[in-house]
Amino acid sequence: MNDFPDGISAVIPVHRSETTLPILIPRLTAALEALVAAHEIILVDDGSPDGSWAAISAAAGLDPRIRGIRLMRNFGQHNALLVGIREARYAQIVTLDDDLQNPPEEIGRLVAQLTDDVDVVYGTPTNEQHSLWRSAASRITKYALEEAMGATAARSVSAFRLFRTDLRRGFDRYQSPDISIDVLLTWATTRFAAVPVQHHPRGGGRSNYTFGRLIHHALNMVTGFTTRPLRLASMVGFLFTLFGVVVFVIVVVRNLIEGDAVPGFPFLASLIAIFSGVQLLILGILGEYVARMHLRLQERPPYVVAEITSDDNPSPAAVSRDPSEV
Repeated sequence: MNDFPDGISAVIPVHRSETTLPILIPRLTAALEALVAAHEIILVDDGSPDGSWAAISAAAGLDPRIRGIRLMRNFGQHNALLVGIREARYAQIVTLDDDLQNPPEEIGRLVAQLTDDVDVVYGTPTNEQHSLWRSAASRITKYALEEAMGATAARSVSAFRLFRTDLRRGFDRYQSPDISIDVLLTWATTRFAAVPVQHHPRGGGRSNYTFGRLIHHALNMVTGFTTRPLRLASMVGFLFTLFGVVVFVIVVVRNLIEGDAVPGFPFLASLIAIFSGVQLLILGILGEYVARMHLRLQERPPYVVAEITSDDNPSPAAVSRDPSEV
């Protein structure tokens, strides 16, 4: 049962976008007005060092349907998205980037695909405007996301997505600082769809997602939302144990038959290096999980809100200023 009024809440994480927001906001407003009678735009400033918050405050002062939330520091794109998703008031939520690469005019294509048997629709770029390294890192991230989600929909994942607001009930108590909105959505539904959309060049600046950050994000998703690396570590450990037993049997049998041990220090040194490397790999995987348990025990909040633009009609899901109430 839908407890939210019909309409669309647009959630946009903002970082270093003072030049693109004056272009994005009018286009997004026009696109939403053409689709639904009721809508809102939630702009979450993720610790921008430029004048992004001033641009957000100015826009919110001119249009009551625009709300701004400023975080205390940079927490990350998905953390900022979680803030806006928890603030959304309408039955559907659309998320898009602040760099004009996701054309707001394409939201209608996503809305058309959100049928009764679909809960989440991704706008899959027909021609991604990324560098070679960024594209390679994105493919690695999507593979990691597919492992974490356990769904083929991960191959179509993008920041341009539309989903039902009811789905946030599946992760309303999620508190970890490591967040993947796409994985969290799978906690509430398995009904995904995708539609091809245009992908424009950036309207200004450069992406904060470097190759290294994307790889780090992929590692966080795999070790933060699935136990498959632990299973892989167990499998690798078993295979190398079996390999060691076979080598031991060969050495013993050869010694019994020929009366001499297998000669060759390089062979022995290679075996030691292989086994040592596997042990360190497995310890590293275990360490990643222990580190996440440590962070959970610290109860670090996924975000901390510093300021919210004036709102005369706060929602029941309003973001708390006290991290313990988030």
